[in-house]
Amino acid sequence: MLLRRIARPLMAKVKETTGIVGLDVVPNAREVLISLYSKTLKEIQSVPEDEGYRKAVESFTRHRLTVCQKEHDWETIEKRLGCGQVEELIEEAQDELKLIGHLNEWQPWDVPDDYECEVIENDAPVPSHIPLHRPGPLPEEFYKTMEAIAPKSENGETSVAA
Repeated sequence: MLLRRIARPLMAKVKETTGIVGLDVVPNAREVLISLYSKTLKEIQSVPEDEGYRKAVESFTRHRLTVCQKEHDWETIEKRLGCGQVEELIEEAQDELKLIGHLNEWQPWDVPDDYECEVIENDAPVPSHIPLHRPGPLPEEFYKTMEAIAPKSENGETSVAA
């Protein structure tokens, strides 16, 4: 038993590269992830308990922390979580902490009940200070597919128009 504890770190595979440009290997990724996930669980406490964001973050962060605490090998952690490489998980956890900080600053959950926002429907004129983002036309194949699957009317015409 003692021999396994001593030999396990020596026998572990060493990751040489992530294969992703600009993403370096983190040799102590497990310890970094445990630290980041623990910090995330502390920071998310500042978000109200009934917020869906808090519930989601707590849920997946607890799961990931548990896996990292139980497993000692980076390959097993990556396989069990199925969310990319440990280095990518580190970047995600760092980004999540930044987002929690922004949300605490912005406090989107404190919108007054009587707050009204302007709703722009369909072809209503868009104010000039709002950028206009309209999707381009759909490819012709889309309309052909829609015609092929659309129900035919009694006179044999389809109800889909290009």
